Amino acid sequence: MLKIVTMVVFFVMISAGLSMAADAVEKDYGKQPWVVNIEDLTVKNENFRATKWTGRNLQMTVMSLKPGEEIGLEKHDEGDQFIRVEKGKARVVMGASKDKMTFDKKVSDDWAIFIPAGFWHNIINEGDKPLKVYVIYAPPEHPAGTLHKTFKDSKASHGH
Repeated sequence: MLKIVTMVVFFVMISAGLSMAADAVEKDYGKQPWVVNIEDLTVKNENFRATKWTGRNLQMTVMSLKPGEEIGLEKHDEGDQFIRVEKGKARVVMGASKDKMTFDKKVSDDWAIFIPAGFWHNIINEGDKPLKVYVIYAPPEHPAGTLHKTFKDSKASHGH
């Protein structure tokens, strides 16, 4: 009987641990105060995109792009965007129209990218390791709790 109880307790502990780990990856802490080591959160993220805090006027996501992968050409008409590169090497392109990218810069660890509303933009991982970034949107861009494990998931979700 003791073996059965021990096995049940062990199974419950493993299940709870897996559930807590999944919650940490998928949880959006928005609309409540939250303090986080953003570098650690960003570097440990393995998902293409995960929203981590969605408020009324602001949203923070973490992203991981595989070598050669890109965010995808997009434009946000309603708000500005801030992207911080924690780890990796990337190329940033921006322009007033998708056919005319007049801004083209290389960035790496610790660089910040400011994207004005209405500008077409793309970030391309040009390194041989995952590109780890966090993104702040004002106003929020994605539904709270959005999780795109891959670029393909993101594209299917909203056509980028």
